[in-house]
Amino acid sequence: LLLTKMTFFQFFPEINDSEGHPSSSHQTLKGTSKWATSLENLLEDPEGVKRFREFLKKEFSEENVLFWLACEEFKKTQGKKQMQEKAKEIYMTFLSSKASSQVNVEGQSRLNETILETPHPLMFQKLQDQIFNLMKYDSYSRFLKSDIFLNHKKSEEQEENSPEAQTAAKRASRIYNT
Repeated sequence: LLLTKMTFFQFFPEINDSEGHPSSSHQTLKGTSKWATSLENLLEDPEGVKRFREFLKKEFSEENVLFWLACEEFKKTQGKKQMQEKAKEIYMTFLSSKASSQVNVEGQSRLNETILETPHPLMFQKLQDQIFNLMKYDSYSRFLKSDIFLNHKKSEEQEENSPEAQTAAKRASRIYNT
């Protein structure tokens, strides 16, 4: 049974498809500067996740961040039935030998559907940690050197240095300094 990304996004509507993810046009310099400090900071920012996914898609490894995001959402799942459904969706999408977006995790050959019988919020934690470390020590450093990151950083800096931004800052300083 192969599940499509469309099916995956039906079970996890919180994780938007990269084409459908709402984008913030008012990123400040803090955005890319914050992303560059840690992968954790990058993953906390919806715009950062969007840009990182864009990068990973070009590297053919978008499934890593999708799996990580799915595990984060899974931890918040309430109710055994919903937990079983989402656990099965994660397993079928990322972990089974027939997965449509299989991630490469240690011990994967030993994984089977029996883990889905008794789901709990942290059941994927070890696997999620492996994928996080893979991203942190592999693709994240390349992302920080990528055109996607550097162009976004440059546009932030241009926006920050625009006459409109400087005028607004001067107005704000006049207001707060009186």
